[in-house]
Amino acid sequence: MREVLFVCIHNSGRSQMAEAFFNQMAPAGWQATSAGTLPTVEINPLAVQVMLELGIDISKNHPKQLVPDMLEDIQHIYTMGCDVDSAACPAGFLKTEDWGLEDPAGKPIETVRNIRNDIKSRVEYLVKRLSPDFTVAKSYKI
Repeated sequence: MREVLFVCIHNSGRSQMAEAFFNQMAPAGWQATSAGTLPTVEINPLAVQVMLELGIDISKNHPKQLVPDMLEDIQHIYTMGCDVDSAACPAGFLKTEDWGLEDPAGKPIETVRNIRNDIKSRVEYLVKRLSPDFTVAKSYKI
């Protein structure tokens, strides 16, 4: 199994959404996980809500701490907004691609939807890069 890791600070919104989208669209033999450098206690309720709008339930997910063991089998690491909030960003010690996404914490639902839509587009592009013959298997009404 080839693995992708999505990392953000709290692992409560952006990286959880990216993990869920990737695992829905992943090419055969690929899987994603997510983690945070300073994980919170629970998933952002608005992240749960906007994902449910697309039929994806992340309500049972839990924020996870980024630990060295997670990096052993990872082929690609994507950070969600290190250029937005670099105080607790792992980019300094990991080879990553940063997506520069705004943190949805404390934002209104429309902003969280926009962040979700941006993540979905980026994950679709990522999956196309990993699997050139990829076509979106499931339609998400946005």
